[in-house]
Amino acid sequence: MLIVDAQVHIWAAHTPERPWPAWAIGTPERPRNLAHRPVPFSKDDLLREMDAADVNRAVIIPPSFEGDRNDVGLTAARLHPDRFAVMGRIEGRLDNNTPGARAQVAAWRKQPGMLGLRLTFRAKPFRPMLAEGRTNWLWAEAEKAHVPVMVMVDHEQVPFIDEIAQRHPALKLIMDHLCLASGQKDEEAFAGLDKVLALARLSNIAVKASALPCYTGDSYPYRRLHPYLRRVFDAFGPQRMFWGTDFTRLPCSYRQAVIMFTEEIPWLTAQDKEWIMGRGLCEWIGWTLP
Repeated sequence: MLIVDAQVHIWAAHTPERPWPAWAIGTPERPRNLAHRPVPFSKDDLLREMDAADVNRAVIIPPSFEGDRNDVGLTAARLHPDRFAVMGRIEGRLDNNTPGARAQVAAWRKQPGMLGLRLTFRAKPFRPMLAEGRTNWLWAEAEKAHVPVMVMVDHEQVPFIDEIAQRHPALKLIMDHLCLASGQKDEEAFAGLDKVLALARLSNIAVKASALPCYTGDSYPYRRLHPYLRRVFDAFGPQRMFWGTDFTRLPCSYRQAVIMFTEEIPWLTAQDKEWIMGRGLCEWIGWTLP
């Protein structure tokens, strides 16, 4: 079975030659490090973890704390095209007045290793862009250029994505982490799940069942998550439900994140797992199957 992680981060250190945005590093008086780990996590680190957990491929999501940089991920995909692909960032260029923004989206997938976009709208700087329709140009351009988009929103923002998907039926959208909010767990975290499930009626929307151990107080094998996963499965089906980890912030091992799906959910058939664990994602974002 092909196993493809729908979300992982790798990153490089903040240096004068390659600085992170000021908001991500703070000030000398009040320094910050928003990374999942205190030291950078490289492609080689990730490859070792993937090999140990029998993960064949991974989609690299450049982390927000590096700004709109995609270089680390694209380098990994260029050197290991059979293992990595990238869904890149563009948030800082979402303003329609940004010179060259439309042309950049039109040529997005021409970058070797780049398969689509990943947009984050939960953070304060970007929430108004979605609510005020200031990103409308982007959805149209991505639809026209056949660029799939992974979207990170919270449950309150889901209606905006519903409207976008209806206006652009040929635009393939993926809802990250089931739109769960960081820091919330179990009943609190999944309280708005019905809003996500309502999107299943739109055939151009899929979901990432990713980073789920972070959203429960349960321990491995996280059976407290099973009722929620069953509802997601019943709504979207195995072909539009993609497994992923966001590995660098998991409270469990990579191997456990794999087998919690492949061995611990009794109602998933072998065919279901084939779609959920990799085939569905690859077909959705256009990553050629081996």
